[in-house]
Amino acid sequence: MTIQQLLNKIVKQNPKADLDLIRLAYDYAKDAHKGQKRASGEDYIQHPLHTASNLVEMGLDEKIIIAGLLHDVPEETSVSIEDIRKNFGKDIATMVAGITKLGKIKYRGMQRYVENLRKMFLAMAKDVRIILIKFADRMHNLSTLDALPEEKRRRIALETLEIYSPIANRLGMGEIKGVLEDLSFPYVLPEEYQWLIRETKGRITKETKYLEEVRREIKKILRKENIKFLSIHGRTKYLYSLYKKLLVKDKDFSKIYDLVALRIIVPTISDCYATLGIIHKYWKPLKGRIKDYIATPKPNGYQSLHTTVFCLNGKLVEFQIRTPEMHEFAEYGIAAHWHYSESGKPKSGESITVDSPSWIKDLVTIQKESKDKKRYLESIKVDIFQNRIFVFTPKGDVIDLPEASTPVDFAFHIHTDIGNKCIGSRVNDKIASLDTTLKSGDMVEIIIDKNRKKPSTDWLSFAKTHLAQEKIRYYNKHKL
Repeated sequence: MTIQQLLNKIVKQNPKADLDLIRLAYDYAKDAHKGQKRASGEDYIQHPLHTASNLVEMGLDEKIIIAGLLHDVPEETSVSIEDIRKNFGKDIATMVAGITKLGKIKYRGMQRYVENLRKMFLAMAKDVRIILIKFADRMHNLSTLDALPEEKRRRIALETLEIYSPIANRLGMGEIKGVLEDLSFPYVLPEEYQWLIRETKGRITKETKYLEEVRREIKKILRKENIKFLSIHGRTKYLYSLYKKLLVKDKDFSKIYDLVALRIIVPTISDCYATLGIIHKYWKPLKGRIKDYIATPKPNGYQSLHTTVFCLNGKLVEFQIRTPEMHEFAEYGIAAHWHYSESGKPKSGESITVDSPSWIKDLVTIQKESKDKKRYLESIKVDIFQNRIFVFTPKGDVIDLPEASTPVDFAFHIHTDIGNKCIGSRVNDKIASLDTTLKSGDMVEIIIDKNRKKPSTDWLSFAKTHLAQEKIRYYNKHKL
């Protein structure tokens, strides 16, 4: 890649970008990395160039792109953070310093990685842009793993699957998660990867051809019904995601309904529901496969309508219907905040501030409170590296909890006082014990006793969240 190719890419997305400053950052990085080579034999400057290119594809602003160009300068050269601050300002220097502080601890499994995770979440809490640069950096590193020894390749790929991919998922970055996983998959599970490539090759070609017929048909139908659409395109499931799904389906492809799917992008939310209604008018939906993630978004913020219908020739096809903003968020999660202003139009390149999600701040709080590395590790395993569910309060508010949470976890999430005084629960209007495992979509109501003073230590055996566990311990140790 050349600097001109990068600049051309930036201009297409943001015609008002300060190309002179970006070129200056490139020249600065190129000079600092002069004479350095990567393991592949190419000039080192190729890595920051590709990192910056990945940031452009995420739709990020020019300051983040510049930080991407400079991200390895303090770590790999004699140039200091202070030098970068003098030349490019405090904001860019802060991002570069954040990346540098993450360090180079070799991944040897999560048990031995706690200190690096502490650093990572602390950096993310201060500035969430740092993890976006780290993702862009990691994507290019993964694409050049062949140049490294086998053991190192596997270690970097495993770290990506176990650490970076779950964080991308938690940030709602579906596209980044998929890319990270698919680049890592062949190095962590090479035999399984090759098996899946063989099994899907013919299927995907056949399904893609069929999907093109459906795409032409749905276009005709929507025009006939006067439904405006912005685009209709096919989507092939990411390989690693498909592999994980096949594992729970006994490797039976006939049980996979979304190997390929059609995405329909429409202008407004009302258009989403109108489109869903039209699809169901022409094709019968498969029972249990209509999902409204607009009214009830996924815990990471994902919104869309999903339906699987008996389509042309009776074949099952999944449709995903969303607005442009929903699509941007589905692809790039928190990074989508740099794509759109309040009016819904693309940003013109101005730098904006995006607060770190509350769960990152919670992890930093836990880190400060907990000196026990093992307990801290367990809490982040639950809060970050585990699937999430969403349940509802009686008023319809959505509560985000780790998978296998209980009414006790729900109670403490609502309020400490509710947790302390709870004596029972109703799940979907039926009395349920406090150790009941909750599922996505459950409506939960907590029954309290106003005279109760503190929670029961017995709850520690089934409370899932760090918050609930810490409150139970605290109130039994310090309060009457």
